[in-house]
Amino acid sequence: MKAVLSIALAALAASPLSAQHSDHPLVPAQPEQNSEEASVRAVLSQYKESIEQLDATGTERLFTADSAIFETGGSEGTYADYLAHHLGPELKAFKSFRFSNYQVDVRFEGPVALATETYDYRIEIRDGEAVERRGVATSVLRKEGGAWKIVRMHNSGRTPRSAP
Repeated sequence: MKAVLSIALAALAASPLSAQHSDHPLVPAQPEQNSEEASVRAVLSQYKESIEQLDATGTERLFTADSAIFETGGSEGTYADYLAHHLGPELKAFKSFRFSNYQVDVRFEGPVALATETYDYRIEIRDGEAVERRGVATSVLRKEGGAWKIVRMHNSGRTPRSAP
């Protein structure tokens, strides 16, 4: 049933009739918005890839100077603070960090982009311990100097529930 509904919605979105109504919720985004969304997604992807590579070198350029990072119930300060006192030391202690089941949703509210990422991740610590979590991150981005940058990021993780 879900497959039939998905096919029907895809066909409706692609139909010339729906494209004529700009206020219709199934109308594809405008080319400019698609380009902006791709740019936002690229920032998030670059950050994710740096984490997986265990190398945050240069990631400061993805964040505004006045950014704020919140992680699992705590305020970490600006990204520079977070990188120096939390993320940087953690990455050095990890043997690997892998994301899976990654999905991102981006929407625009005036001059800002709101992004929600959901994912699973597995961290292997150098001492042999492995940690698996289900995570979610919400980011607020704005354009600065012509580039999208993260202003606020809040992420959290939890132990995945066992299958019933």
